[in-house]
Amino acid sequence: MPQLIPEPWFFIFLTSWLVIFSVAPTKILTHLNLNKPNFKKPKTSRNSWTWPWQ
Repeated sequence: MPQLIPEPWFFIFLTSWLVIFSVAPTKILTHLNLNKPNFKKPKTSRNSWTWPWQ
């Protein structure tokens, strides 16, 4: 059963995961934030609600 011999495929498996983990964060972090954060205070309504069950 050649599947149980780890020498040929285990090195390829480890190197592929190392490449994915080293390349993926840099590609993810280079994306631009499309929606700029809005730091303005939201307008609050000054109308008070009256709830019938209170």
